[in-house]
Amino acid sequence: MAVATWSGSLLSWDRELCALKGLLFPVFGRRELQETGSAFLEGLLSGIERKTGWLLAEQAGLDRPYRMQSLLGRSSWSADELRDVVRRYAIEALSDPDGVLVVDETGFVKKGDQSVGVSRQYSGTAARIENCQVGVFLTYASRLGQTLIDRQLYLPESWTRDTERCAKAKVPEGVGFATKIEIARNLIAAALDAGVPCRWVLADALYGGDYRLRQMLEARRQPYVLAIRSNHHLRFFDEHGLFQTDPKGIAENLLAGDWTTLPAGEGAKGLRLYDWARVNLPWAAGEGFERWLLFRRNRREPHKLAYYLAFAPQATALAEMAGAAGLRWTIEKCFERAKGDLGLDHCEARCWHGWYRHMTLVMAAAAFLAKLAADLRRTAWSKPNETSPPAETAA
Repeated sequence: MAVATWSGSLLSWDRELCALKGLLFPVFGRRELQETGSAFLEGLLSGIERKTGWLLAEQAGLDRPYRMQSLLGRSSWSADELRDVVRRYAIEALSDPDGVLVVDETGFVKKGDQSVGVSRQYSGTAARIENCQVGVFLTYASRLGQTLIDRQLYLPESWTRDTERCAKAKVPEGVGFATKIEIARNLIAAALDAGVPCRWVLADALYGGDYRLRQMLEARRQPYVLAIRSNHHLRFFDEHGLFQTDPKGIAENLLAGDWTTLPAGEGAKGLRLYDWARVNLPWAAGEGFERWLLFRRNRREPHKLAYYLAFAPQATALAEMAGAAGLRWTIEKCFERAKGDLGLDHCEARCWHGWYRHMTLVMAAAAFLAKLAADLRRTAWSKPNETSPPAETAA
């Protein structure tokens, strides 16, 4: 196999980008919007440090940012229609029966109070309370790669109670308050309704603790591995009646032989090894399924444990659950690329439509890069290793 085959130098960037634009252009409609959308997308994929209106316009050879700003604000096109196209494009590139859906939120630190949804609230990005917007995002990940496929802005109650403020930010009438957990349920349900192939649904403890999310997934017979907190209430019946405990209490009773060392995916320094254990939960799960309480223990600091509720087909191996739990990091990789390279957090638009349009265009750019990487992997995997010719015997 030649180096060019697996290094990526044979990939046709221009041809693939033109193909993506051909899918996106019908959403924009007018030729002028198509041209501006094309320039915006190319700017996101360029090396400019900030993806602002002025710099994107300069990158496109324009004298003023009017067209870039109009694309996000005054023009008429649907960000949700574009989202649907991006999702289909991404799933076609990454689709795999063993793919997973991962949900999480991320913050966008802002100055002032005019940007839609901005408020003093906790930002995981800053790891503290900040003046920021928060968006809930959904990632699809498979052996071929990962990319963001959906998004929704979280509107705090301070916004939804202020109709004048919402009207000024062009929030559509009828948009009410929804918790991040409710948003996550809707994003996951929409992806499953769209036929996204999914082996597991993954989320952190904010979402894993929501019984409505678990009920929704179980009703669909959709396996999940959802993180929960150490004090999550667990109730059981035994011969003495009802008793209550929590994951931390159950973990304290595990024996040394209950733990198995397994990798949870690959990190910056190689495979991330943890100790894993699980306890079968005596709750009705329906024919063909089981419920489990899953534990992950840091090998260097055994007091550090993570806890998960799992809904899985019968006879699912511990290694399968551990592998699924370890894939939650894929959404962090998506945020890292989208913010670090593509300007996810560079949105200057203050209105509702501007936020959604910017985020969806960035998702399109991210899906394009994910498709290139997936194509490269397919090409490399389809080429058998070639045996080097024997060295010539010296005369």
